[in-house]
Amino acid sequence: MADEDKHHKTMSWKSSLFGHKDVDIFRDTPIRYLGYANEVGEAFKTHIPKSLYYGSYVVASSYCLADAISKGRKIYEEGSALPMAVRRRRTIETAVEAGVWQGLASVIIPGFTINRICVSSRFILKQVARSMPLHTQTWLTTLVGLSMIPVIIKPIDRGVDYLMEGALNMLRELGVVSENVDIE
Repeated sequence: MADEDKHHKTMSWKSSLFGHKDVDIFRDTPIRYLGYANEVGEAFKTHIPKSLYYGSYVVASSYCLADAISKGRKIYEEGSALPMAVRRRRTIETAVEAGVWQGLASVIIPGFTINRICVSSRFILKQVARSMPLHTQTWLTTLVGLSMIPVIIKPIDRGVDYLMEGALNMLRELGVVSENVDIE
């Protein structure tokens, strides 16, 4: 077995989706920051209209959906030599896997985390800085939330990688998700 073939068979689900030589506009360009729009919305929640807050989730969710569609389309295009049923199944599985990963790693977990960080920091400020004006407390809370975004990204991504790998391995053992099929 050639080294390249051996490497392909040992790649994780994520490296098989994202580990290609082409530039992935959803991972390797500033477009990636659209996935963090909801975290910014969470940090600014007390300062912006609800429509902008909800809009931040629309932007981040649209990013996730676009990435999932892009990954599925790529697998579909690369699978032209495969039987149509296998090609469609791999396309759907890839799009769903990418969508679930992005949904968890870009929207759900970080949004919840920043929300809880802001709520906690606001609570703490109310307790320890009672003489501080409320306006100042809300802006400090916002700054704490914004400053935590870069801190939480890598641990959440790694945690979602671990979760996805375990879930997909279990689903493969149950026969729900197919094994990777080499595209030649």
